[in-house]
Amino acid sequence: MSFTFEEGGLAGLVLVTPRIRRDARGFFFERYREQAFRAAGIADRFVQDNHSRSKRGVIRGLHFQVHPAAQAKLVWVVSGEVFDVAVDLRAGSPAYGKWAGHRLSAGNRRMLYIPAGFAHGFAVLSRGADVMYKVSAPYSAAHERGLRWNDPDLGIAWPVEAPVLSERDRGLPLLREAGIASGR
Repeated sequence: MSFTFEEGGLAGLVLVTPRIRRDARGFFFERYREQAFRAAGIADRFVQDNHSRSKRGVIRGLHFQVHPAAQAKLVWVVSGEVFDVAVDLRAGSPAYGKWAGHRLSAGNRRMLYIPAGFAHGFAVLSRGADVMYKVSAPYSAAHERGLRWNDPDLGIAWPVEAPVLSERDRGLPLLREAGIASGR
């Protein structure tokens, strides 16, 4: 098998570790193989790739898109290290409002699969980081939403002291203000 798939802390989140082949020239690995992901229960069709570069201390997120443009994501780090976070916003989910965080880096080459219905964000832990992710729906400004990174009801333990945020991310609403029904 070219990958190992592990439960990522909340139902639906999956940590993916590729099998890396090394020799005197360097290394080779498959980043994504549809057949292997489908066999592991990840059947999303990815339609867009995104790439961001950020400096140490930057927090991007928490971002998501709503129906009918909700996005599943497959996230990995090309250079550097991040603390990657997903927050469950699925209506009726027993884990609604709960989060899980994982260190993703160029060194560990792990990926995080985040199903539609989760908010996503990350904090850069290294001097800089290049983060890439596949998404299952194209970007839609009309369906884009977000939550405040430091919402006390979420209680995310971000491992950065003085986060660098965009003006937009600083002004995102708290979960209780965002109009997202838990369905419970």
